[in-house]
Amino acid sequence: MSLTTDTPELGPLVTGVVLAPGDPGYADAAAGYNLATEHRPDHVVRAADAQDVVATVGYARETGRRVAVQATGHGAAPAGPGTVLLVTADLDALTVDPAARTATLGAGVRWQQVLDAAAPHGLGGLCGSSPGAGVVGYTLGGGLSPIGRTFGWAADNVRSIEVVTPDGVLRTVDADHDPDLFWALRGGGAAFGIVTAMTIDLVEVPELYAGGIFVDATTADVPGLLRTWRDWAEALPETAGPSVARLNLPDLPMLPEPLRGKAVVHIRFAFVGDAAEGERLIAPLRAALPEPLLDTVGPLPVPAFAAIHADPVDPMPFVDRGVMLAELPDAALDAFAEVTSPAAGLPFVLSEIRLLGAAFARPPAVPNAVAGRTAPYFLDSVGMLVPPIAEHVPGALATIVERLLPWSTGGTTTNIAGGVDPEAVERLRAGFGPETVARLDALRAEVDPDGLLDPAARWTSPPLLPAQGI
Repeated sequence: MSLTTDTPELGPLVTGVVLAPGDPGYADAAAGYNLATEHRPDHVVRAADAQDVVATVGYARETGRRVAVQATGHGAAPAGPGTVLLVTADLDALTVDPAARTATLGAGVRWQQVLDAAAPHGLGGLCGSSPGAGVVGYTLGGGLSPIGRTFGWAADNVRSIEVVTPDGVLRTVDADHDPDLFWALRGGGAAFGIVTAMTIDLVEVPELYAGGIFVDATTADVPGLLRTWRDWAEALPETAGPSVARLNLPDLPMLPEPLRGKAVVHIRFAFVGDAAEGERLIAPLRAALPEPLLDTVGPLPVPAFAAIHADPVDPMPFVDRGVMLAELPDAALDAFAEVTSPAAGLPFVLSEIRLLGAAFARPPAVPNAVAGRTAPYFLDSVGMLVPPIAEHVPGALATIVERLLPWSTGGTTTNIAGGVDPEAVERLRAGFGPETVARLDALRAEVDPDGLLDPAARWTSPPLLPAQGI
């Protein structure tokens, strides 16, 4: 593509807001949840409807620009000059059909909105650890929910997708209409078009027993605690989703007083079922743990899903790295305990191991491109890019991944691929596998031969533009 400027202005072509560098509100409109991402596009378009997306794609093609997309900005990468940043946050229509157990939602809808609307009907959605994330971007990346062992990946539970392809055509795709595109979008990410709406399955969650147990990592036998957690977790039914994390928490007033300034082990538990059974399942673990700093596990309303992982709510600068694990023997747990201990001196905030398997591992009713489906565990680490540690954080997260690589599959999945470095790209390619990569490449060449969304194909080369924000 060659950039041209002798074209009509973009503003008259859309009904939403168009901003250029220097305009009031430009920086705020471009900013997403991850403040580490710096956008410098030629224009920011806050789309008011799907036709704004069609018009923006047409403008970009005519002027030789590329299109970057951001909804909430949880998973964004930089959009630089020569691009139009299309913000879909205002596409926030949401309709819940209790009889069909579906939700039809715009690209700007966040999981919290779905949970709030579905809960009165005894329904829920396959939300990730942060309900503030957008449904669409998260689902395009696969969607690893704390209750996914019961119901599968979020991408397994999609009925249809409304998408503007790089040729500027608004399409509705499903298992019977453009099935190859439907396959690729669910797990392959945003490299095939700009999603404007989606219809997803809701799941029956009449009761949820969930929360977290925080143990002081400075006084506990962490390797022994991790072994106890693993043995307990692997015996759980598929209606239970456990994970364990090491947290290095700052001394800040917004944290619960017992956790301020502490290095902790955080055990997360989400059980789809009644409180009595949930209590029975977690009782052996509680009995084996030292006295916790805080225990929040109990009956939990579905709209309070965020309490399970207690992820930060406010925007912040961060980076993450993840890999799928093929096994979790004692040696792997010892390595995890050592590399994440305060004595290792690595500047990270969170490093989590989550049990997968069960419904995560089963083939979906309608095949999709989800990477890493059969891995029994995943590892994901997050670090804050704040002074004075910012320059050291990416290396620290890479060190954590490297220590666990001997027990990994060598691959990852789109949601936790993290970063734009060659190693992250190779891990994602390995997660997909050669046959899926070849199929994704062939479809991308067919639907986007001019590379309008080319850098969104995260499995091919370090992306220059964001995948649709999660």
